[in-house]
Formats: sequence, structure tokens, C-alpha cells
Amino acid sequence: MLKLKYHTHLIECGTDEAGRGCLAGPVTAAAVMLPDSFINEILTDSKQLTEKKRDLLKPIIEQQAIAYSFSHVMMEEIDEINILNASITAMHRSIEGMIGTLSRKQKKPQHILVDGNRFKPFTGLDHTTVIKGDGKYLPIAAASIIAKTERDLFMDRIHEEYPMYNWKKNKGYPTKEHREAIRTYGITKYHRKSFKLLPEQYSLDFTFKDHK
Repeated sequence: MLKLKYHTHLIECGTDEAGRGCLAGPVTAAAVMLPDSFINEILTDSKQLTEKKRDLLKPIIEQQAIAYSFSHVMMEEIDEINILNASITAMHRSIEGMIGTLSRKQKKPQHILVDGNRFKPFTGLDHTTVIKGDGKYLPIAAASIIAKTERDLFMDRIHEEYPMYNWKKNKGYPTKEHREAIRTYGITKYHRKSFKLLPEQYSLDFTFKDHK
């Protein structure tokens, strides 16, 4: 089982993002505070779990967490500030949202556990970056589950609008099928225009094509 805390004497939360390498859709982050009594033997990095297990864990985390929140940073903002800054922005907004759900009697986190090796200080809180932290610490793993499942739900919804890209299956990642659809149909309002959507980027028509 993963570790519950990095600093045993501090109140901690974990944060993680999903969708950083996608060609379409938002980057989504979540922040989660777990109680000291939290135990779960199957919770780990969302990428190591099946969709069925992620969907099983999501309500458990939501019900047992002290607090949690998630945030989407949309394509336009990703294109404007770049994906690294967008990922960190999503984490910051999630932490802020999570803190905002706490009651006056509940104590705020004192320390943030961050998946990865890049982060910007969040006002008033210390943080520790942990490479592959979603496979080491429960609060980060819980955040990875919330971020992944919420982003998948978003991609499932926009799949109904543009089914030819099959986002319900590929979730916006650069699969061969997704890139072939871009080559055939062009791009949509959900594609990240600052990304290399096709290997032959120089010849890609960036005119928005509405295929509803």
C-alpha cells in the first residue's frame, strides 16, 4: 500500500494532473486531503489502473476525503501560457478550490505533495515535488484518480459533439487514429493549436472546421 504522508506531523494534501500530453481537450488537475484513518490497498497511480477500477475508486475518494476539488484549464489558456504553466495553474486552482470547501472548524493543509518535478509555490504553503508520486503517496494517487476520471468525463461529452475523432476511446491523446482524423477533418475548437498536431505541421490547415 502507498504511504499516507510525507511529513507525519503536518496536514497534507496531494495534487496531480491528467491530459498533459493530449492534442485536444483541457489539462485537468485535482487536489485531495485524506484523513489519517484512510486505508485503501488498490489505490495507486491512475495510469496503472483499469477504467473499471478508477470508476470504483472515484466515489470512495469523494466520500472519504476531508476535501477535494478539480479544475480544467481549457485549450485557449493552454495555447496562451503553455502546457507546463497550464498544468501548474490547474493544480493551484484545485488546491484553492479544495481549501474553499473546508468549514471553519476544519484545518487547512500545511503542506502540498505534488506529482512530478515542477511546481510554483502556492501562497502560504510549503510543497514537495515527488517524481512518480502518484505511485508512492495516497493523496497524490487520489488526486490522480479524480483528475483522470473528471477529464475522461469531459472528453466523453465532447465526443458526442465530434465523434469522428473518437475521443471517447483515445481521450485526446495522439493516437494514430486521432491524427488520421485531424488529417481528414481538420481541427476543432477543442484542439490545442500550439501543439504539433501532425508530423507535417507546416501543411496542416488551421482553419476551424465545424463538422456538426
